[in-house]
Amino acid sequence: MTQPQGALLVGSVNYDDAEQTMRTAAEIIGPRLKRIPDGEVGKRFHWIMFQPDVLGQAAGLERVGDAPVWLRDLDARPLRIADGADAASLRLPPLGYASAAVDSYAIFRRLRDEGVIAPGVRFQVSLPTVVAVVSAFFSGEDRAAIEPVYTAALLRELDEILAAIPHAELAIQWDVASELGIIERAAVGGRTMSAWWPGDPFDGLLLRLVDLIDSVPEDVEVGVHLCYGDIAEAHFIEPADTANLVHFANGISVAADRALSWLHLPVPIDRDDEAYFAPLADLAPVEELYLGLVHREDGVDGATRRIAVASRFVPVFGVATECGIGRAPEGTTEGIFETHAAVAAVW
Repeated sequence: MTQPQGALLVGSVNYDDAEQTMRTAAEIIGPRLKRIPDGEVGKRFHWIMFQPDVLGQAAGLERVGDAPVWLRDLDARPLRIADGADAASLRLPPLGYASAAVDSYAIFRRLRDEGVIAPGVRFQVSLPTVVAVVSAFFSGEDRAAIEPVYTAALLRELDEILAAIPHAELAIQWDVASELGIIERAAVGGRTMSAWWPGDPFDGLLLRLVDLIDSVPEDVEVGVHLCYGDIAEAHFIEPADTANLVHFANGISVAADRALSWLHLPVPIDRDDEAYFAPLADLAPVEELYLGLVHREDGVDGATRRIAVASRFVPVFGVATECGIGRAPEGTTEGIFETHAAVAAVW
């Protein structure tokens, strides 16, 4: 059986502050990590669900519905372009990703200077795709109208991050979940995720992602986290196997001008069968591959079982959880970190 090489923290972590996230990850997983995120703490705790509160501040955008839909302290109501508003003229406020990254990088740098984080470890910033936000919070013709506006706003956030953080210390991860739900024709909350795409969505989704990947300079690491969603620790849809993941990842390899620094693929907890992993034999080479086979419910035993099967189809890979653990039950984080450390070799 292959011993996995290294570990990846996908993004969100169930702590209240960035310092606790980075300090604990460095202490428990340590030399297995090439990158450390800030845990997506604060208003980012539930991935993109804070974006409606941000975008709702823009003149020309309105919330749909009269009563807030509360997710802790976030109003998750969707948005619409107001009657008479010109989408192209909308001025979106800062989205919040750059300011969070700059604040957390200061903590990261201090912990590195103190010796808590090892030299050479990069600061990882996770960003959503445009498709995720636009498809989740807009509907009908508003989606196409708002897409270029939100794309420009997200790229401004990226530019601000690139200007503030030394490129040799930075790693950008694009979180790709909604795209797979659309490709798989999944339904969430009674809505079909593919409603925006009347035909085959694959090429359009792929090219949009490749544009984001290629927007990251060559001297900054860039990774892709492919995901089937995490709604109350459940997927949009259960994948039959890794075939669509491999197809999408191989499309990135062909279409992108730059190479990925890493690729992450999810592994559901109940999949330790050869049928799930077999398509990985056709995966195009990537610099680093991480399989999300660590689960809090079965720890080292479950991860070891899935590693044994995956090893039959892919020779070298690291480990991760299948999605972020920001919504994992309180008190489980250290155990999840310890599983990473137990099953992965150091770099």
